[in-house]
Amino acid sequence: MHQRLKVPTMALSRVVLTSGRSVDLTGLHLSATYANVLEGYPCKPLNDHAIAGLLRSAERFHPGAPVHLIPPPREYPDQFAGAFGPVEVLPAVTCVGSFRSEALDPGHDRALYRSRLTVVWFQPTSCIPAGYDAETELLDMDWERLAADEEL
Repeated sequence: MHQRLKVPTMALSRVVLTSGRSVDLTGLHLSATYANVLEGYPCKPLNDHAIAGLLRSAERFHPGAPVHLIPPPREYPDQFAGAFGPVEVLPAVTCVGSFRSEALDPGHDRALYRSRLTVVWFQPTSCIPAGYDAETELLDMDWERLAADEEL
């Protein structure tokens, strides 16, 4: 009788979504939101361009995985508006995370399938989300609608 070798999942952390589903964070890239801004100021056109670039990068680095953006909160400090409009500030830390969980389709063999989703979000600190401790919008993700099953 042959026995399947079960390889343990080595996750950075496990996050428990509001729905009760546990998802494993298997990869995480953190960066300072405005680290690459050489001149100018944070404004809507700059932020929108940066977010679009993040989404393209996430799709390239995680081919085949759906990519979801959690829309970031935008703050408008009382500062002089420049040529590109008012100052608009995003949270300090940009996050791109790879998440995995059990298969969505109950008909899929649990040993052969899993669901996955790449998520782009912003947060004020560099803390790694774990358990129930994460940005509310991350915990409220509709995994069943956003993720996709893949065969291992």
